Amino acid sequence: METSDQKLDISPIGILRIDHVGIAVADLDAAIEFYARVFGMRCVHEEVNEEQGVREAMLSVGPSTEGGCLQLLAPLSPSSTIAKFLDRNGPGVQQLAYTVEDVDAACASLRERGVRLLYDTPRRGTSDSRINFVHPRDAGGVLVELVEPCRADSREDG
Repeated sequence: METSDQKLDISPIGILRIDHVGIAVADLDAAIEFYARVFGMRCVHEEVNEEQGVREAMLSVGPSTEGGCLQLLAPLSPSSTIAKFLDRNGPGVQQLAYTVEDVDAACASLRERGVRLLYDTPRRGTSDSRINFVHPRDAGGVLVELVEPCRADSREDG
């Protein structure tokens, strides 16, 4: 029996799972409270990412983060990417993120396929992960984030 991979001759790029869905919000604290009260989601991580211009929170979907997370993103300044997104679109879904084995390999594979990425090299993401984004024009209008989680051994080196 032929699989869809065989039929389309698709080679994997190392996607392991859906990592999170990013939601742009104006008020992070109010959004955390809303998702906790209405959906019972629990905040498992909060941080400020100056490079990305956001204050963010990761909320567990289900009893553990194995079910993926919801990432709430609030702007640090009116000039941040998230502030501009909120001005254009209002609050709502801003990105879909996939966990990948190796962000460098995934980016190289996507570039070979003619897909544009936002950064030449990966940048620091949540919890010291390494990230890059697929340009929305090359992903059906969706901002796709590629996330290589921080490895415990690399945290000890730094």
